[in-house]
Amino acid sequence: MNVYAAAAAGTPTDATGGMLQFIIMMVVLFAIMYFMIIRPQKKREKLTKEMLAGLVVGDKLVTIGGIYGKIVKIKDETLILETGSESDKSYIKVARWAVKEVIKPAEA
Repeated sequence: MNVYAAAAAGTPTDATGGMLQFIIMMVVLFAIMYFMIIRPQKKREKLTKEMLAGLVVGDKLVTIGGIYGKIVKIKDETLILETGSESDKSYIKVARWAVKEVIKPAEA
């Protein structure tokens, strides 16, 4: 048997095996990316949407700009926040998406 013939006979199975390993490696890589990056991000987005939908008058919050305030009025996509102390109140209008977190929910 010729050396070239033996090498040519083994090539198709080696190429198929290499391709199969590559596909398996890509699937494993995608699975790792999904569970480490995509899934936690979707979970955070869901929690943020729920938090923004649950805002009520009286909630104390922090905006993404670092402004602390208490919700006085809620319109469609804007909030009126009361900032400052009892003797020196001021009001600011912010977008609903600019809320970072609710510090203290309004008491029922």
